[in-house]
Amino acid sequence: MGQKNIAIVGGGPSGLMAAEVLAERGHAITVYDSMPTVARKFLLAGKSGLNITHAEPYAVFAERFGDASPRLRAALDAFTPDDIRRWAAVLGTATFVGSSGRVFPEVMKASPLLRAWLKSLEGRGVRTLTRHRWTGFEGNELAFDTPDGKKLVSADATLLALGGASYPRLGSDAAWVPWLDVRDVAVASFQPANSGFDVDWSETFRDRFSGAALKGVTATSAAGTVPGEFVVSRNGIEGSLVYAHAAALRDRLARGEEADLVVDLTPGRSVARLEKDLGRLDSKTSFSNRLRKGAGLEGVKASLLRELAPGAARMGPPDLAALIRALPIPLLRPRPIAEAISSAGGVQWDSIDESYMLKALPGTFVAGEMIDWEAPTGGYLLTACFATGRAAARGIDRWLSR
Repeated sequence: MGQKNIAIVGGGPSGLMAAEVLAERGHAITVYDSMPTVARKFLLAGKSGLNITHAEPYAVFAERFGDASPRLRAALDAFTPDDIRRWAAVLGTATFVGSSGRVFPEVMKASPLLRAWLKSLEGRGVRTLTRHRWTGFEGNELAFDTPDGKKLVSADATLLALGGASYPRLGSDAAWVPWLDVRDVAVASFQPANSGFDVDWSETFRDRFSGAALKGVTATSAAGTVPGEFVVSRNGIEGSLVYAHAAALRDRLARGEEADLVVDLTPGRSVARLEKDLGRLDSKTSFSNRLRKGAGLEGVKASLLRELAPGAARMGPPDLAALIRALPIPLLRPRPIAEAISSAGGVQWDSIDESYMLKALPGTFVAGEMIDWEAPTGGYLLTACFATGRAAARGIDRWLSR
């Protein structure tokens, strides 16, 4: 069919993966990115250890994307977590599986992998133009603001891989929504995903324990019961255990309902055992010593109990044991989307065909977080971004061959 010119708008994981596939098939690829360098969120994610994918059984992995799991399945099947590890190895990045099943590069950084990836793309002829901010369509052309002024670009096919609405300072600001809306592309409103929540802490608790971690706990919501840890922040709670419940809690708050994250402070002990251990102590024992000697609670765990249940000191062993095993943290609201690790919402699946092409805009495809799906942290987000980028690239190649 001859070489075709393809414009990829967005230089994150989805866009770069699509560029790789399309360049391998002989097309001329230009990647446009609004930032001074590409893949800024990818680099930020890998600053303290890039969680590139997850090693749990694939059948479980593929269901981690909630309602979007069936729509994502074909893309994930074509680029599985094992495929990602092999891909990284080809680029010189060996990976290992952590104790939680998360997969990391052995160097625990994103930058070596990204450098090798960009060098490989350059070797395949992929051109990258930074500081090119997409500003919508003008007729059938793409309009960009550039350091040299306005630029109009015509392409045989276009992939939009612009990200969602989290971390706008890194380029994902959802400014593209109106430009698709006027072209009859349905976009679900963006909401924070994998975010913290505000809690009405007292000033005393906030000042003393902001930054303190609660380890060795479990948390329960409509999403189920998950072990892990989280952190007390000045505004509320943050951390991987909170993120595992974020979607269920966010949706409950959005319906106008009360939302509690229920925390088990001593998951290794039954209520009966706690009740027995607490009941052995003399009635004159101070509450601090009752918690420490009877339940093994001190520091931030003991203070959290006091903060959320001021009357706990007057409780008998049965009620106190039950509270320790199921302490509700009442949530006010999710933290702002600009602070969230990822976002929910985006281009609705009904607006996309099986090849990731927009039904209202033939020849224009989408991939990554700008589509309406969400996933917990743990390598799921990156895997789906990689996979949808590759799926959209295959869709572009098929469409051009027609």
